Amino acid sequence: MTDAFLDATAQAELVRRREVSPLELVEAAIDRIEALNPQLNAVITPLFDRGREAASGRDLPDGAFRGVPFLLKDLLCHSAGDPLYEGMSFLRRQRHVARDDTVLAARFRAAGLVLVGKTNTPELGILPTTEPEAFGPTCNPWDTARSAGGSSGGSAAAVASGMVPLAHGNDGGGSIRIPASECGLVGLKPTRGRTSLGPDFGDMMGGLVCEHVLTRSVRDTAAVLDAVAGPAPGDPYSAPPPRRSYREELTAPVGALRVGILTTSAAGGVHPDCVAAVESTARLLESLGHVVEGEHPPALDDLEFAGNFLTLWSVGNAWNLDYWGRELGVTIAADDVEPLTWALASMGREFSGPQYLGAIEWLQRFSRKVQSWWEEDGYDLLLTPTIAEPPPELGQFRSQPDNPLSGLLRAVGLVPFTPQFNVTGQPAISLPLSWNAEGLPIGSQLVARFGAEDVLIRVAAQLEQAAPWQERRPPVHA
Repeated sequence: MTDAFLDATAQAELVRRREVSPLELVEAAIDRIEALNPQLNAVITPLFDRGREAASGRDLPDGAFRGVPFLLKDLLCHSAGDPLYEGMSFLRRQRHVARDDTVLAARFRAAGLVLVGKTNTPELGILPTTEPEAFGPTCNPWDTARSAGGSSGGSAAAVASGMVPLAHGNDGGGSIRIPASECGLVGLKPTRGRTSLGPDFGDMMGGLVCEHVLTRSVRDTAAVLDAVAGPAPGDPYSAPPPRRSYREELTAPVGALRVGILTTSAAGGVHPDCVAAVESTARLLESLGHVVEGEHPPALDDLEFAGNFLTLWSVGNAWNLDYWGRELGVTIAADDVEPLTWALASMGREFSGPQYLGAIEWLQRFSRKVQSWWEEDGYDLLLTPTIAEPPPELGQFRSQPDNPLSGLLRAVGLVPFTPQFNVTGQPAISLPLSWNAEGLPIGSQLVARFGAEDVLIRVAAQLEQAAPWQERRPPVHA
């Protein structure tokens, strides 16, 4: 049997050398999912027979990842003929099935990836933990009493435990980077417009949402981006094209970078373990020849950010319920969704059109102020904790009966460093460079200027070589 912790690049190379067949890779992944999923609840829709059929067919595309088993997060990106529930009991009761592939799903297929299932997500991806009423909680393989993060927590738990080498995720406020931090993975949020949301959407939530993958290696992150990046016809905008392939950036000269650092949050305290992780990463960067300075964009300290972000987030979730109502020809009521979802959507419906556009105006001015730190002050990277604490215990984000928004308020303290860069559209990556005394992974986030995934990939590959994490295994693993 193939080593469960070979990354996707290595597994694809075995197929190319004919040392293993795509079907053998898929069968091994299915065995691992069946063995581990009862403990983790990461995969909520097995697609084993369809995966076997694709892996054994002559028409399997000869892409960079031909034959490599893959999981799709059950949110936004959908695959033709497969269930799509988005963490909702309502859609599950409707037995909703996607009519077609999204642009991204089609590009995953063209790369040769073989879909073997769909992963758990919180309802509509709202929370930074994966504990939907529809499917129950996903457990962290490093400690099954703790959250795997969200909203791509199912994908993260599956990759971290060795079920598959990589899995799809999306990110509207940190939903790739948060679970990457909590599960000890690489999680890149690309530049806005780098991956297409077509054919259904031009953008989502005022441009907050983007999609990519969670991986165990920087080279997988880079190679998948090569395979899926680029605009589709009708996209409202696209990211600046790269100068060369992202895979080439893995071995390109890094140079001496100017790095700022931020370890405090206007939203509340930051756990000492997370501060220590970032300080350790800063020392590592300095040892590699980079200059780390105790500076950050002053605009990140603006306390008005949270309210304006929440306006977009709540209006976006009101739209989301209306969207599914239109799609299915029904009116979605309070009893059809979780209390937090209904409360957030109700809040969104209270905002007027001018108020919504006013929030967008504020956030666009905020974005210009933040990005000027890179463009005018001459910094290459900002280093922060990915999240403000180690992986929290499950159950902490549950809505209280007298305050359905309490779970969202709990989330604010956890994620003070990620949503700002959904607003600015800048690329950001979480790297698993630290573990605390309890053996829990603590991610460090690096943020580059708009369009500069190349810089992130170069320095991430350098850090991975200097402080490799591939040999670490969680207690629950294949």
